[in-house]
Amino acid sequence: LHTRGIKGTLMEFVYYTIAGIALYLGSDWILNRIEISRGERLKHRSVVFFVIILVLAIVSFRIIEHLTTK
Repeated sequence: LHTRGIKGTLMEFVYYTIAGIALYLGSDWILNRIEISRGERLKHRSVVFFVIILVLAIVSFRIIEHLTTK
């Protein structure tokens, strides 16, 4: 907290919050595209959604971490 200051820490919260919203919307969109291409809803839809959002979260949070720790 002391090395980045309050402003830097607050901006990280904003970045992660925006990323979380985008991840949710993006994962839902990807899942819908998969289901449309298959022509049916997936049996374990929530598990597939979780895997999609997990992978995207790991990648995007690493990118945010890399960009904000300079």
